[in-house]
Parts: sequence; C-alpha cells; structure tokens
Amino acid sequence: MAAMKPRTGDGPMEAEREPRGLIVLRVPLEGGGRLVVSVNETEAKELHAVLQGVIKK
Repeated sequence: MAAMKPRTGDGPMEAEREPRGLIVLRVPLEGGGRLVVSVNETEAKELHAVLQGVIKK
C-alpha cells in the first residue's frame, strides 16, 4: 500500500495506468483532498458505461 501523503490544493482529475495493469483514478473533492480509486480494465469499462448513462447530451 502506498504511503498516505497530504495534498495541497485539489489539482485536476487524473487517470493513469500502472505497470501491473490497474487504472488509478484521482478525483479532487470539495473541501480539499482527493478520492483515489484503483480499477481493472473490466471495472473501468463498467464505470464508463454507467457514467455514459447519466451524462446529458
């Protein structure tokens, strides 16, 4: 498990693929800090489909 490090400022939303294949998503939160989620390829596709269903066109 990675060390917990304090973050200053929210910064942008980020997503990156780790060498072992997981996708790490970092989402800034209101009030500071970030939500960090690790998902595999299948979970990322499911998340994409769920978000597509609620995005207004």
